[in-house]
Amino acid sequence: MATIDYSQHSDDYKRIEKAIQFIEANFQSQPSLDQIAESVFLSKYHFDRLFKRWAGISPIQFMQFMTLDYSKQKLAESRSLLDTSFDAGLSGPGRLHDLFVTFEGMTPGEFKKQGAGLDISHGFADSPFGDCLIATTDRGICHLGFVKGDRRSDALDQLFETWPRASFKENPKPVSTIVRRIFEKDQTKNMHPFNLHLKGTNFQINVWKALLSIPEGWVVSYQDIASYIGRPKAFRAVANAIAINPVAFLIPCHRVIAKSGKIHQYRWGATRKKAIFGWEAARSA
Repeated sequence: MATIDYSQHSDDYKRIEKAIQFIEANFQSQPSLDQIAESVFLSKYHFDRLFKRWAGISPIQFMQFMTLDYSKQKLAESRSLLDTSFDAGLSGPGRLHDLFVTFEGMTPGEFKKQGAGLDISHGFADSPFGDCLIATTDRGICHLGFVKGDRRSDALDQLFETWPRASFKENPKPVSTIVRRIFEKDQTKNMHPFNLHLKGTNFQINVWKALLSIPEGWVVSYQDIASYIGRPKAFRAVANAIAINPVAFLIPCHRVIAKSGKIHQYRWGATRKKAIFGWEAARSA
């Protein structure tokens, strides 16, 4: 299989993100493909080619995945299948093209130490959704976050605040390999699981575990997650736990949307969440 150039995909994403923002800002006037392409300073031909390289489908097809009607439809379909998904967990047939993830939470004693005595290696890499920061311990991935704009320092601050007493070392070499394993669809078959090493309360860990049962291309509501962890009235607390998910994409908090079908509220930007939503919908179509 040919190796994907993620530096190209990362550059493409910057224009995709601006295009999505333009579509949202001008939604009522239903902009044409020419107008959308012009908003990112490309011809219609070059924009179409860029989009197909990034998403595998045309901009027009992708825009259909961005509509409220589509997200409402997927929410209804997913809810009808949730029992099967949550019961089957990671072994379910619906996850044929999804990622296998295992993780361990910190013990109460480790939680109190706030990372003291822990060595964390980190580095930046290009991804289909722009620049990302990945950090690992000897027990697994402890952080995956996307960079907002060009603010790498803000991304690093998020990591340091999560593990304030850990020792950090920059080591970008393994990061590109991890990114490739995460985002190249064909490599998700017959591979070793991703091991995650997470710092969180028991409630947060339970929420993040529940998210792992949502297959690619599906979406659920915050209320759905609350119900399936046995805390139906705690959907606001569920939303708070999702908002501080430390490992983007692998723990798929982007698959949780508002009960109304609106796609918003994402730690790494609402536009990026919509882009991931459409990208996964295209891969699952």
